[in-house]
Amino acid sequence: EPDIKKTTEEVDEDDGDDFLLDYQPAQEDQIKMLNYTTSESLEDEELPPIHHGNPITDRRSTFQAHLAPVVTTRQVKRVLEKLYENKKIASATHNIYAYRIYCEDKQTFLQDCEDDGETAAGGRLLHLMQILNVHNVLVVVSRWYGGILLGPDRFKHINNCARNVLVE
Repeated sequence: EPDIKKTTEEVDEDDGDDFLLDYQPAQEDQIKMLNYTTSESLEDEELPPIHHGNPITDRRSTFQAHLAPVVTTRQVKRVLEKLYENKKIASATHNIYAYRIYCEDKQTFLQDCEDDGETAAGGRLLHLMQILNVHNVLVVVSRWYGGILLGPDRFKHINNCARNVLVE
């Protein structure tokens, strides 16, 4: 049975990859995957402080950014686990995130992003972080869908939330 919350994805008209849009993992699957990847070594990793930005609401959709300083991918997983423990965040229609970690020894960035069903939003969030030249940080933007399609405005709100929490 499809997850009703996940059917709110807005699709851009010019997107030629329509066949990819059918699969949207349920939020519960992500939590199970996170729990599955949790190992005892994660318990040793220190949980970084998590900062929550101010929510932005437009046409009954609400966006809120969360930020944590991270230096390892294990810390990224720990922060995501901690955020998903909050029932309000776990119940968000989309939890879009991106992180950038600077590797001193290789003089490169370790970076990744996740759309969580909001097509291209994770890549745009990562691009914003690259433009602002931020590193050693994880940004998660939660969206609670309000029933009205926002079109391209949703990306503006996601980026504004992320930018605000980064500036703070």
